[in-house]
Amino acid sequence: MTQTIAPRVRTLVLLFLAVIGALLVGAGPASAHAALTGSDPAQGVVVDKAPTQVSLTFSEQVAMSDDALRVLDPKGNRVDSGKPANVSGTTYSVQLHSGLPDGTYTVTYQVVSADSHPVSGAYTFSIGSPSQTTVSASQPTAGGGVVGWLYGFGRYMSYAGFILLVGGAAFVLACWQRGSGVRAVQRLVVSGWVALTAATFALLLLRGSYTGSGKVGDIFDLDLLGEVLQTKTGAALVSRLLLLAAAALFIAVLFGAYDKRDHEEKQDLTFGLAVGGTVVAAGLAASWAMAEHASTGLQPGIAMPVDVVHLLAVATWLGGLVALLVSLYRAPTDTPVDASAVRRFSTVAFGSVVALVATGVYQSWRQLGSWSAFTDTTYGRLLLVKIGLVALLVGIAWISRRWTARLSDPMAAEEPVKPHEGESEDESESEEEREPAGVRKGSASAAGESASGAKTSPAEQAASGTKASAAGDTERAAQLARQRAAVDAARQKRLRDADPDRHGLRRSVLAEASVAVVLLAVTTVLTQTEPGRTEQEARAATSSSSSSSSSDTSASGALTLDMPFDTGGKDGKGVVSIDLDPARVGANEMHVYVERPNGRGFDVPEVKVAFTLTAKSIGPLPVVPDHITTGHWAASGVQIPMAGDWKIAVTVRTSDIDQVTVSKNAQIG
Repeated sequence: MTQTIAPRVRTLVLLFLAVIGALLVGAGPASAHAALTGSDPAQGVVVDKAPTQVSLTFSEQVAMSDDALRVLDPKGNRVDSGKPANVSGTTYSVQLHSGLPDGTYTVTYQVVSADSHPVSGAYTFSIGSPSQTTVSASQPTAGGGVVGWLYGFGRYMSYAGFILLVGGAAFVLACWQRGSGVRAVQRLVVSGWVALTAATFALLLLRGSYTGSGKVGDIFDLDLLGEVLQTKTGAALVSRLLLLAAAALFIAVLFGAYDKRDHEEKQDLTFGLAVGGTVVAAGLAASWAMAEHASTGLQPGIAMPVDVVHLLAVATWLGGLVALLVSLYRAPTDTPVDASAVRRFSTVAFGSVVALVATGVYQSWRQLGSWSAFTDTTYGRLLLVKIGLVALLVGIAWISRRWTARLSDPMAAEEPVKPHEGESEDESESEEEREPAGVRKGSASAAGESASGAKTSPAEQAASGTKASAAGDTERAAQLARQRAAVDAARQKRLRDADPDRHGLRRSVLAEASVAVVLLAVTTVLTQTEPGRTEQEARAATSSSSSSSSSDTSASGALTLDMPFDTGGKDGKGVVSIDLDPARVGANEMHVYVERPNGRGFDVPEVKVAFTLTAKSIGPLPVVPDHITTGHWAASGVQIPMAGDWKIAVTVRTSDIDQVTVSKNAQIG
């Protein structure tokens, strides 16, 4: 049996390593779930006057350290002063030194998005005219390098450990309670707990370097670890470790006291273990849901419970599948997994697949938002691969269900051969089958030694006989043990292969487990990829920003500014556009447009505009435009008293309690 199973196990392990290497290494640095949607000054723009600050707008709120936003002059020296500040909503700014000379400046940023993933990038703008610079605008991507690879591998191992722990325990309690006494099943569940615990500790240590410098030497920096513990992700990892302590107690009871109880006591204990295990498993799943992309963006109050159900369904299905595979291959012949247990797991797996599909459809809609995102974004293309793998897995599972329906009673299939009538059990086997060849050879050797020993003196014969007997007995005992183990292995394999339906089920379940390894790797990469909805919104905002820059520098003198906003409430996201004509000192005509991210105009309860000239301490000068039509407001005779770098702030209110103020600087006059 060992020789037969080993090649299959090695194949599965090699497949596991190959998939991990191809997906984690090929994926490169983790793509963040927040994107830069706007900047002031904009990328590549040439301004006449040095700005007083640099502002960046992201698709969602981000966390910033003191050095998260830096501005470098053409020689690479920092020209920013003070810490970055949250100006409004998702816009962050840093002040600049006064009197900056002409030349090309580089802006670099490295932040952490609300769903725990690092975001980094860089761009340039120029004052007066472009110049040569010693700074490279292509900064290292956050979350990359060796630390990024280790963090990705740790995420995979944490998912795998969770699946084995939860799915294996669920298989024992719901499908095969006799499996609590099977050593191979015990090792599987304990291995899941060890993998999840080790991976969680590793992620906690790697987190600071992963979102910061990316240096291996910073992994054991206690100051960084202290900062991580104060973040949402750090709190989630610590909570996971506390829940794993409770899971250890659950495992001890399941494979200790539970297996020793009689049938009636087991029923009461099963209920308690089921309730406690469900609570612990749901808590472990929530440690992902409350810290990652389900906790931010659209409908987080619904998305987090859905994510918990999704993770539990995956673990019950795939983890139970692995437990069934181990039981079919490694359970002893006197405790085989019976047909009723396999049929119960088939029912549980079907329910898990239904829950998986239902929650997966909601998550896909939430993360994509449109059909085009399936093919136009990296997230969408990876999701198509995942859907294909799930479909393949369901197809193989259907084949397994057919084998399950034909599965015979294992006790009848594995009944040992009885002797014929009138024949004793010893006579039913030949002498050679009952006694290994090595034992017969050893007996013949001992007989030869006795014959030769007759020629020696009694004293010599006694002495040599004692030594030979001791050495021979030890050697023969070891040889006999090896041969009996081989015979027992061959017998167990013969009994397992006696039922062709059980043999077919083992092969189909092995195929399911192989596909599940690939599916888990794709899912791990998917959780580190920017959602399609966010990617498309960022593209739209970048396009609007580019057209805005072109409008700012047009010869007509008219000024157009596009500013994304997010009030955080229902219909709280959009883009507000300001048209100021002729953008000169004196009277101007102003038009304000409010549009959804898809470009369609919509009405909001209130829009207010204010002009401030900080250099001359003028303003804010409020302007309340009149509503013209859907998504359009206008005001005439807007007075600009002096030329300069004006700050134009727009307050958008989308409900009684949800409002936000966004702003941009523009040269007027």
